[in-house]
Amino acid sequence: MKVLQYVNHYPANIVDQVKSLVEKNKLSDYLKNRYPNKHAISSEKALYEYVQDYKKRYLKQSSPISKVSYDPKLQLVKHALGTHTYISRVQGGKLKAKQEIRIATMFKEAPQALLDMIVVHELAHLKEKEHNKAFYKLCLHMLPDYHQLELDTRLFLIEYELNGALY
Repeated sequence: MKVLQYVNHYPANIVDQVKSLVEKNKLSDYLKNRYPNKHAISSEKALYEYVQDYKKRYLKQSSPISKVSYDPKLQLVKHALGTHTYISRVQGGKLKAKQEIRIATMFKEAPQALLDMIVVHELAHLKEKEHNKAFYKLCLHMLPDYHQLELDTRLFLIEYELNGALY
């Protein structure tokens, strides 16, 4: 099954469980049971404030974020659920760097916990550029159940590809 690509690197028992949920058409039920409601953060302003709150709580010393937005151009094909970009511009005689976070628009219709996982992931890239041990340690510091939420986000993606939006 092509959609199982999101969980193929997990242990065989987890892949088998996901495959069973998909074959029995129970993945949606599983996700709605765990996450009965979608979040209410629909505007770009609210998303920016939400990300800034996380940043103030956990990454006070990191450089400022100039923009946070939902991006309809981010596609699952590229495996990008969110991106962080660094833009350097010359303004006068100075080099100015701006950081932006963009989150796939599909997460407007996601549960709060899954949006949290994407936000934490992108914020962690402010300190750690690579997906290394320090990166995941930082993610766990900000969100203790990060690994479970990452798996559930992958299940959300499978459901989204098979049947569209969950809510």
